[in-house]
Amino acid sequence: MSVAQRRFFTEVSALIDKTVIVTTTAGKTYNGTLIGINPDNLSLCLADAKDEEGKKLHRVFLNGNVVAQILSVEKPFDLKALAERLERVFPTMVKLYEDKGFIWVMDKVKVTEKGVVEGSGPAAERVQKVYEQFISETRGG
Repeated sequence: MSVAQRRFFTEVSALIDKTVIVTTTAGKTYNGTLIGINPDNLSLCLADAKDEEGKKLHRVFLNGNVVAQILSVEKPFDLKALAERLERVFPTMVKLYEDKGFIWVMDKVKVTEKGVVEGSGPAAERVQKVYEQFISETRGG
């Protein structure tokens, strides 16, 4: 897989659990939460979607060959920027796994866009503080 393909799939994967607008080749539009994607053919699964008439749909499954466009409604979480911030606090101890959606700090603290999800003790508390400061600055909180 080329670097460009990997980047494309990383970008599409970042849309999981985010609100998107999908337009089909037939011109139909669905607005919902992207909960599944098949990277081989870009088939999608949307949850709690609405069609263009406002009809609520629990699940919408779209074959990749009818998907004309996927529009991101919310800005994806910037995991790379968080990793760079953590790197300043923990030099040479930060590993970014952007394609998998997490950062390892000191090989024992796992951070995602939801905060520290693995690890404990002073290091994990410090990572969580950096995360909270990052969130507050990026979301204008």
